[in-house]
Amino acid sequence: MRLQYVNKALALAIAGLAIAPVWAQGMDMSGMNMPGMETPAASASTPADHPTSPTKAPPKSGDMGGMNMSGMNMQGMEGTSSHASKSASTLSPKPSTVPHDMKGMDMPGMQMQGMGTATQPTTNGKMQGMQDATLSQPRSADAYSDGYTLTTGPSIPPGVKPPRLADQENFGSVLVDRLERAYTRDGNWTAYDVQAWFGRDFNRLMIKAEGDASQGRLQDARTELLWDHAIAAFWDTQVGVRHDNGSGPDRNWLAFGVQGLAPYWFDVEATGYLGNEGRSALRLATSYDLLITQRVVLQPRIEANLYGKDDPARQIGSGLSDATAALRLRYEFTRQFAPYVGVEWSGKFGRSADFARIAGEKTRQTAVVAGLRFWF
Repeated sequence: MRLQYVNKALALAIAGLAIAPVWAQGMDMSGMNMPGMETPAASASTPADHPTSPTKAPPKSGDMGGMNMSGMNMQGMEGTSSHASKSASTLSPKPSTVPHDMKGMDMPGMQMQGMGTATQPTTNGKMQGMQDATLSQPRSADAYSDGYTLTTGPSIPPGVKPPRLADQENFGSVLVDRLERAYTRDGNWTAYDVQAWFGRDFNRLMIKAEGDASQGRLQDARTELLWDHAIAAFWDTQVGVRHDNGSGPDRNWLAFGVQGLAPYWFDVEATGYLGNEGRSALRLATSYDLLITQRVVLQPRIEANLYGKDDPARQIGSGLSDATAALRLRYEFTRQFAPYVGVEWSGKFGRSADFARIAGEKTRQTAVVAGLRFWF
């Protein structure tokens, strides 16, 4: 029994010695050379009388130079056969096109899935992975429109007018800022303040009208016809004419000024006037909308008029002639329709106050007002 076991062990040893050269020949690791690491197959296959091949310089830190992985097949990578690896190991290495930290890492026949070699050209002659680089380049407007404009192209049939943009259209609006009835101890009157315009975003024709009437007669009125031009996002310049009528002789003026929205949302008007016989005037007005709620708005308003010389026929004196301060509370049923109530204080100063006293009028007056503000 023991002799049979010995015979079987000897037979297995002899068989192993017989197939060892064949197994070593099939597993060729001559192409896999790592610095400082020598495979047994490589040392055994080197003849004793053959001079040792010169070794490469040790790689730098972070460098994988000298790592030859020809014929090495990793998972997810297509490798070459053992015969192809033998032939590839005998070829001289190709110039490196990889980054500097992988110089010397030769992988002939090694191909990752979905990734070609760095030197493999595409069909259009550019490097693989760079064929879509032109998509990131900026294009001119003509490149996107392909030469078509608003007046040419198959999308616009012959005889059809091109579309018009919003800033090419004319629009209009009418704002009745004050249409009110004022009540005082000495009498009542009706006052109005209207602005209307028609035109485009930058240039408009504007009309301003303000005045009051009592006892069925127009007491004082100011009407302006202006050309309004936008100079900034919230500011307009205005040039035109002004006409005064009512009690006393009519007066005509050249008008120039600015109107807009000052910082912190103050509506501002500043207009200068030049009249005949050397007359001059300056009108200043400002107001502010204080939103108590989204519908209840409290509006303080101040207005002042200054003149360069006396005009006794219209009871106007030089310097600060008159000023008005008011406080109105309105309720906006809609943004376009809002009734209001308030109080207004007005006074005359300087020579204008003297003319009022001579005519038997008061120089200071307080009125309770009720009115309507609307626009369309």
